[in-house]
Amino acid sequence: MAGAGAGAGAIAALLRAAHVPPAPRARSIRGLAAARALPPLVRATAAGVAPSSFRPYLPRLSSARSFSSSTSCSAGASLGGAVSTSRSEQEKQRQQSELIFLGTGTSEGIPRVSCLTNPSKTCAVCTKAAEPGNRNRRRNTSILLRHATPSGTANILIDAGKLRTIDAVIITHSHADAIGGLDCLRDWTNNVQPTIPIYVAERDYEVMKMTHYYLIDTSVVIPGAAVSALQFNIIKEEPFTVHNLEVIPLPVWHGQGYRSLGFRFGRVCYISDVSDIPKETYKLLEDCELLIMDALRPDRSSSTHFGLPRALEEVRKIKPKKTLFTGMMHLMDHEKVNNELAKLMETEGLDIQLSYDGLRVPVWL
Repeated sequence: MAGAGAGAGAIAALLRAAHVPPAPRARSIRGLAAARALPPLVRATAAGVAPSSFRPYLPRLSSARSFSSSTSCSAGASLGGAVSTSRSEQEKQRQQSELIFLGTGTSEGIPRVSCLTNPSKTCAVCTKAAEPGNRNRRRNTSILLRHATPSGTANILIDAGKLRTIDAVIITHSHADAIGGLDCLRDWTNNVQPTIPIYVAERDYEVMKMTHYYLIDTSVVIPGAAVSALQFNIIKEEPFTVHNLEVIPLPVWHGQGYRSLGFRFGRVCYISDVSDIPKETYKLLEDCELLIMDALRPDRSSSTHFGLPRALEEVRKIKPKKTLFTGMMHLMDHEKVNNELAKLMETEGLDIQLSYDGLRVPVWL
């Protein structure tokens, strides 16, 4: 998303993770062999989708911890991987990890300052978002994967927010709401941990050379000032490994001619900023169990983001077991939209809901 990030993807204090040592690198988790090579992308244009209306109907999720898939998974199975014959057998094969939604809003965040300072108070969603604990309160879109490995837990952050221990940061694109928090990492590498690896596409690294030049070329830093110790790793549109976890880039368009990346780990697919999905990327989305995808507004798409109607069309095409939408603006009332989405389970068997800041989802990777 374009624009300066509200709080640069700041994370609520209650989500600060406990300190854990970085997990050592190990051999890559193999799988999805057919997706190892990605053909060149072709440019596609977004399809127009008619708007829809919303009516309150069913209750929202009662708690972040109670979140579970309503699809036909066996007892003990969580989203993210194939179902084993028993829990003990499954645990031998994989360990339970966790996704934490640190931010689920737009670049300016919700509530918007312009709405809060409007004397007429006409924005109902921003008014609700100002209430403590309301699920319409949304920070910049960001997600944390707490990846369990045999040697410990690694905190893998998608887009630059703030966290007590960060074992890796993976960048989706170079807009301000995705990289604005990089400056905060100087404090981390000076006071918390010696270095942080950053995984970024070359095109976005070139942008960061201009926007955050002092983080990349530390020779320009004034003597005595805090110097960062970030390790920049250039990634291509092919699988790479972070702390024993295979990460598969999901190339998408984020506006005409602007490439952004989603990421797949196990059977979890995360696409936060998208206006169109190239034909070649759909192969990488096959057998997705949990899809986390951009849905900016309830009525239509913008030039750079899916709106809810288009996002729903993509869900029908991709056919995940469970979908959580993210990146919602202040026209998306959490309860009203979720109530309408709940009808799709009855009518089409689609398990879709809006995510919210602080939502925690167990996954097997």
